[in-house]
Amino acid sequence: MITLTDLRKSFGPVEVLRGVNLHVARGSSMVVIGGSGTGKSVLLKCILGLVRPDAGRITLQGEDVANADREAFLARFGMLFQGGALFDSLRVWENVAFRLLRGSNPMTKPQAREAAIAKLARVGLKPLVADQFPSELSGGMQKRVGLARAIAADPEIIFFDEPTTGLDPIMAGVINELIREIVVEAGATAITITHDMSSVRAIADHVAMLHNGVIQWTGPVAEMDEAPDPCLQQFIHGRAEGPIAGVR
Repeated sequence: MITLTDLRKSFGPVEVLRGVNLHVARGSSMVVIGGSGTGKSVLLKCILGLVRPDAGRITLQGEDVANADREAFLARFGMLFQGGALFDSLRVWENVAFRLLRGSNPMTKPQAREAAIAKLARVGLKPLVADQFPSELSGGMQKRVGLARAIAADPEIIFFDEPTTGLDPIMAGVINELIREIVVEAGATAITITHDMSSVRAIADHVAMLHNGVIQWTGPVAEMDEAPDPCLQQFIHGRAEGPIAGVR
C-alpha cells in the first residue's frame, strides 16, 4: 500500500530522516517505534504531504504521491492526532463529522449528525455525548471522539499518532483494543507511531524501529523480542545502558 524509498528530511543543519526505506502492506498494521525526537511524526507528515521531503520517493499503491490529486489523496486517509486536536468551539458530533460536512460531496447536517452518532457508538460513546463540547469530556472520552473522527469517512488508511499518550493504563488498554478491532473490521492499512510497548504488542502486525534517521529494524511483531538488534532490544526493554545514548 505504502512504500518509502530513501526518504530524507533535514531542518537546517539537523538531519532527521537520513534515508528511510519502509514497505507497509495493504490491510496490515505497522507500528513505528523510536525515541522522542527521532522523526516519527515527521515521517507521517511527509507521507501526508504536510512536510516536503528533501529527497526520496513515497508511493501509494505504486503511484508517486507527489503527482497525486491532493483532495482525492487525502480523502483516503484518517488520522488520530496525539493531543486529540478537537475543535473546542464545535460540538462533539460536529468534530466527528467535520470531513463529512465538507469536500466535493458533503452530507446534510442531519445526515452527518446521524453518521457521527453511529461512529461514536462504535467507540463506546452514547448519543447524548454528541451535543456536548470537548471541554466537557474526560481525556479518555476525547481520545475516543478523535478515534471516531478518524474513521468517520471509512478511510482506507489510518494514522495513529501516539494514541495512548496521557491516558491511564486501563484507558490506554481500551483505546488499544478499539484501534485493533476497528483496523481489522475495516480492513484498513494502519500506521501507528508510539513509544508505548503495550500499544505495540496490542496493535502491531509489523514493527519498524526508527533510529538515527533510518529504519534500524523491521519485522513481524512476533519476532521483535528475539531479534538480535541491540538498539531494538535496548529500546523495547527500556535499558539505560546500550548503543542508544541516554541523557545523563
